[in-house]
Amino acid sequence: MTVCLDQMGPVAVKSYPGKQLVDPEAAETTPAGRAKQEIDYGRREKAGYVFGALQPRTGEVFTATYTRRRLVNWIDFLQQLEEWIPTDVERVYAVLDNLSMHRAVDVLLFNLAYPRWEFVFQPTYAAYLNLIEPWWKTLKSLALKGRRFETWREIEEAVRDLRRPTGTRINIPMCGVDVGGISLAGSPGLHICHKWPELGGCTT
Repeated sequence: MTVCLDQMGPVAVKSYPGKQLVDPEAAETTPAGRAKQEIDYGRREKAGYVFGALQPRTGEVFTATYTRRRLVNWIDFLQQLEEWIPTDVERVYAVLDNLSMHRAVDVLLFNLAYPRWEFVFQPTYAAYLNLIEPWWKTLKSLALKGRRFETWREIEEAVRDLRRPTGTRINIPMCGVDVGGISLAGSPGLHICHKWPELGGCTT
């Protein structure tokens, strides 16, 4: 099994602009619509990070949120992934970048404890080779776009709600393969975007 690993962040606690259709034509009872956005005076709490893992073959995604991007958080995330990946998988190939945290001694100790893992480091300046990169754009669009956040906990809940209908897994189409789309929070069984243009250009 191949999994693509990465971190998104820092994710600021602020307002994220969205898009909403307005009617520019005035009616007899309503004035013409216009774009509006609530005034935002800047960040409120310290930013955090979203750690993610993507299975390119199935499109399943696992995410976890942390207030810092430290080695202890990375090891905790790897431990969660070890529990998330089925036990009958004999070999796990983890694709990731060359961040120093990814090469720490603690990661080697994790590898010794779980020998089925093999870490594959992508070439420098080749982030496009990591297939989780398009997912960050999708996550921002579905969880953050058009919303105002007052605390980091609200962002954590937004990310958690995105994956709630399928537990800790979200199915997304990868490289032209239709795997069922994404189930929206609060609408079990509702799938959208069976073919996602934003995910075009995946490397093979």
